[in-house]
Amino acid sequence: MPIPKYYEFFAPVMECLADGKTHTAKETREYCASYYKLSDKEQSEKLQSGHTILLNRVGWARTYLSKAGLIQKVNGGVYAITSEGKKAIADGYNKITVEFLEQYPTFNDFTKKTFGKKDNQNNIIEGISVSQEQSPEELLEDAAMQLDSNLSEELLGELMKISPYDFEEVVIKLLIKMGYGKPEENKEAVTPKSGDEGIDGIISADKFGFDSIYIQAKQWKSGSVVGRPEIQKFLGALAGQGASKGIFITTAQFTKEAISYAAKQLHSKIVLVDGNQLAKLMIEYDLGVSTVAVYKVKRIDTDFFNEDI
Repeated sequence: MPIPKYYEFFAPVMECLADGKTHTAKETREYCASYYKLSDKEQSEKLQSGHTILLNRVGWARTYLSKAGLIQKVNGGVYAITSEGKKAIADGYNKITVEFLEQYPTFNDFTKKTFGKKDNQNNIIEGISVSQEQSPEELLEDAAMQLDSNLSEELLGELMKISPYDFEEVVIKLLIKMGYGKPEENKEAVTPKSGDEGIDGIISADKFGFDSIYIQAKQWKSGSVVGRPEIQKFLGALAGQGASKGIFITTAQFTKEAISYAAKQLHSKIVLVDGNQLAKLMIEYDLGVSTVAVYKVKRIDTDFFNEDI
């Protein structure tokens, strides 16, 4: 099953603490996993940050409940229900929602400080409603993904503006950044236009050239597709060179037939990289892009405080 949203963990967290005893963060998380019968695989699913989704969402559920005054952190990573929390669960656990928490001034103060807009004097002037679907960390990750998506489109646009020869040079630089060979060993990696025999570049993965990768790098408009015939031509070019490894990189997309045909080759390994993958790799390896801002998301060092989570 999909891992429940952070607010859907309000009920099991409160139910776990309803016995009036103290429970560690780890105990509340395990209770939540059992409550929803989450499998080990589901419990191990991770965000891009590396934190498990379960840890993130249960953690934010505890934070919101704590800010509303329904639970409290006794010490370290140990939690207990409060007298206000006991009143809140009197009519049932499922009534505890984000809207329910908004009746508590301490919760509203927290959300205004966390999500509020500020004027030129840095004063909070308007609160932004808390997301009903995602925790703050998930909102950040989604925003980062959207920024990368927009950047990918811009990158493909720029790649279409350069000459075919320069495009081939970009591909070679990317492969070198990815660890396929070194610059000094691949100064002549792009093949001359005359007599290239269907090969746009050859990159040596070792100093002596024993392991070479043959490259086809083509610019096509983003809306176009590369079909099986183009892959067959490339395969023929590889055979003509006595090569067994090839990479076909394009700014367009590959048809299902092209992908299937490349996957079926037994004697030659052909890797297909479409426009989306190309842009993502350029972003990942900082080619043609620069970092303008870095936001660090930190959390408590549980080892430092010797917490049992």
